[in-house]
Amino acid sequence: MNTAKEICGFDDKWMMIIGIPVVSFLMAALMFGDVMVEDFPLFIRSCFLISVAYTVIYWIFFRYLIFYFRRQFPDNKDTVRRLVYQTIAVVVGYFGLKIFISPLLHSIFGDELSYDIRHKIGMSISSLLVAFLVLGIYETIAFYNQLQNSLLEKERLMKENMQSQLEGLKNQVNPHFFFNSLNTLAYLIPEDPKKAENFVQKLSKAYRYILEIRERELVPLAEELRFLDAYNCLLKERFGNNLNIQINVPDIFLNRKVVPLSLQMLFENAIKHNIVSSHDPLTIEVSAQEGSLVIKNNLQRKNQVMNSTKIGLENIKRRYRLATGKEVEIIVTQETFTVVLPLVKEKKEVRNALTA
Repeated sequence: MNTAKEICGFDDKWMMIIGIPVVSFLMAALMFGDVMVEDFPLFIRSCFLISVAYTVIYWIFFRYLIFYFRRQFPDNKDTVRRLVYQTIAVVVGYFGLKIFISPLLHSIFGDELSYDIRHKIGMSISSLLVAFLVLGIYETIAFYNQLQNSLLEKERLMKENMQSQLEGLKNQVNPHFFFNSLNTLAYLIPEDPKKAENFVQKLSKAYRYILEIRERELVPLAEELRFLDAYNCLLKERFGNNLNIQINVPDIFLNRKVVPLSLQMLFENAIKHNIVSSHDPLTIEVSAQEGSLVIKNNLQRKNQVMNSTKIGLENIKRRYRLATGKEVEIIVTQETFTVVLPLVKEKKEVRNALTA
């Protein structure tokens, strides 16, 4: 047997414990206010006790009807049909029960009160209004809980979708890094086998870092810069003094978070699309300002560029958008190409800023 929580999304135990006495007293006071004022003991002995008995019987019966029709028509698309059936069932059930229980209750509690026809009609209308009020309360709470569950489910699915997209983008990075490293190694092997050997050793250390951070959405800038130092050694093996790298990041930014391997991919992007030669050395500068990391290189585009895999910049932009909700800024002038990466604060930094 399904419980109230399973059917309507909430436990109605306390609603019944509090609601039945309150509704009973209000109904008795509404119908027999004159008796309550003139003869309070009679009001309690007859009016209130009869009202309690009626309320308990009707509440349990209408509660059963609500649960029955919710089991039969659980979908939102069936709401109108469910409410129509419930309304008909409540009206028919009310008068059906009244025919059977009225004589029984009055024989138990005595018939010290007299009723005229208008009073009886007023009692029936008031009782039905209360019945529909209780029905409305159940439906409203159930609808609210269903809506909350739908919103939570939608949010969960959105998070899972974002996580899936993020994982797909992160999985692009490792092959991308490995592909570019193999290209570099292919240049070195015929030119300088000794350099190629050193390159493979440093490559293994760099790849270890990639494996260590593969499950993380964000890493401290300090870790990313340490990896970048190792990666720069790989670049120096190939380009020597033709590549000039300048890193100037104040210590206060080192605990901020960045998307893993974003700097490495930006370096690859700069090298891939620009001339790197003794005549035209490429300079890449990394600095921090106003809560952002700025990566800038002098612009000297190659006339012909190898086929692009379309991974670098777009990958970084989408990963930042999914992981942080922040946008990556790209600034292109005739002389320079600049990428501005947002630096994500630690939670404790945010708390300190709010309490300052």
